[in-house]
Amino acid sequence: MKKGQMQISFGMIFSIILIIFFLAFAFFGIRTFLGIQDSGKTAKFLNDLQSDVEKVWKSSQASQVKEYSLPGERSYVCFADFDAPARGSRASFYDELKRAHYGRENMVFYPVEFEGTESAEIKYIDLDTITENENPFCIENVDGKVRLRLTKNFSDSLVTIERADGE
Repeated sequence: MKKGQMQISFGMIFSIILIIFFLAFAFFGIRTFLGIQDSGKTAKFLNDLQSDVEKVWKSSQASQVKEYSLPGERSYVCFADFDAPARGSRASFYDELKRAHYGRENMVFYPVEFEGTESAEIKYIDLDTITENENPFCIENVDGKVRLRLTKNFSDSLVTIERADGE
């Protein structure tokens, strides 16, 4: 036997290969579960927002500030009227948001990644008023939180969404 020569048995090599396989599988599983968590947060946001909009819509007059949790990769929640032209400070988002529009959606997450729910229809909102000055009207996700104000006056038939912090 020469100096520096190492002998590793077949069993040892097989064990190392199995360890690498199990570690790769564990990382894949963790990443998948984190993706499911983000999808769950997004679905909860949509459900809670629609529920709160319906509560305000059913009342005669209301103005409520609501805070919702969202995954961090969702930078903005945008309300867009795709039948009207882009305008305002976030007009550059319009073309990318339009890629996630399939017919009735009026709310889109930015950036559009097509890895889950990217757009949805929020019922009972006054999209014309919301997008009057800005189309799309976007609210920033700050540290996983989105704050917005739901408003309805006596003379309104639909709910208006505004930035809660007066941005």
